[in-house]
Amino acid sequence: MTDENLNIDTANESPQPVAQQDEVPPWRLVLTLAVAGALAGFLIVFVYVATLPAITAHKAEVLRLAVYEVLGSPDQVDTLYVVDGALTDELAAGQVGDDYEQIYPGYRDDGTQIGYAIASGEFGFQDVVRVIFGYDAASQSILGMLVLEHKETPGLGDKIVKDTVFVGQFGSARAPLEGVKIGRGTGDDHEIDMITGATISSRAVIRIINNALERIGPLIEAYDGGGS
Repeated sequence: MTDENLNIDTANESPQPVAQQDEVPPWRLVLTLAVAGALAGFLIVFVYVATLPAITAHKAEVLRLAVYEVLGSPDQVDTLYVVDGALTDELAAGQVGDDYEQIYPGYRDDGTQIGYAIASGEFGFQDVVRVIFGYDAASQSILGMLVLEHKETPGLGDKIVKDTVFVGQFGSARAPLEGVKIGRGTGDDHEIDMITGATISSRAVIRIINNALERIGPLIEAYDGGGS
C-alpha cells in the first residue's frame, strides 16, 4: 500500500448540517423563576412556623435560668410589666404580656425581696448586645450580670461572656457603674474594670445597665413606694 492510498480527499465533502436548538421563550424562564421562588418562600415560612414553638420555648427557658442566676436562686419569681410608664403585675383585658417590657422580682420563702432581674439591650461593637442583671433597689447594688445575646468579635468582644473576672465584678458593684481601664481604678465600688482589647464591648455592657436603671429605676422606686 502506497502513501497515496492513505490520502483522504476532503475537498468534495459536504458540510454536515448543525442541529438547531429551540429557543426557550422568555415567559417560560420567568415562570420557572417565579415557581422556584414561591417554593423557596413556602419552605422558609413552613420551617419557621414549624420551629417557632421550640425556639420560643428555648428562649423562655434560657431567660428563666438567667433570672434565677442573676438573682441568686430565689424561691419565687414574679413578673411585672411596664405599662404607661409604670410597673404593674396585672394586665387589662386584651393586653398581651409579650407586648410590654417585663422585669422579674425575686423573693425568699419568707417573702423577703431579693431584687429585680432586668433585661435590656443596646448596640455594642458588631450588633445588639442583650444582657440581664439583678438589681437591689434598696442598696442600689448590682447582684449579677449575664449576656443573653451578642454577635461581638470572637476572641475579643465575646469575652464579655467568657471572661469570668469581668462578669464576676457585677456581683459586687453599685449603680451607676463606671468603666475604667485595668489598673486605672481607685477601688470604688461603682467601677468596673473593662476588658483589654474589648473596651467597646465591655463599655456597652456597662452602658446598657446604666441606661436601663435610669429608665426603670424610678418605676421600681414608685412601685416599691406604693407598698406592693
